[in-house]
Amino acid sequence: MNFDEYQDRAEQTAIYKDKDKLLYTALGLSGEAGEIANKVKKIIRDKDFTGDAVSLLSKEEKDSIIKELGDVLWYVSAIATDLNVCLSTVAYINDKKLKDRAKRNQIGGSGDDR
Repeated sequence: MNFDEYQDRAEQTAIYKDKDKLLYTALGLSGEAGEIANKVKKIIRDKDFTGDAVSLLSKEEKDSIIKELGDVLWYVSAIATDLNVCLSTVAYINDKKLKDRAKRNQIGGSGDDR
């Protein structure tokens, strides 16, 4: 399945039609990303963290994070739909931006316009 097919399918499961769409989806995205961060935080807290959290993951922990990534993807897709843009376009623009930064040796650092 490609991004645009996923976006079409995800839109069919949206149940927030009467809400402020952008506010609802942005808050949902933040919440789901926070769930991933919290899971990783607990792995670092509870295991012998040596700087490679991925190597510490059990299969269950990895599967749980993958499911949360799916929720993040759903909200990203919903925001793109609300903005009337295809996920493939979002991916293309991001790829182009990152390639330009890499070419100019500006991958690191901060700021949107580096």
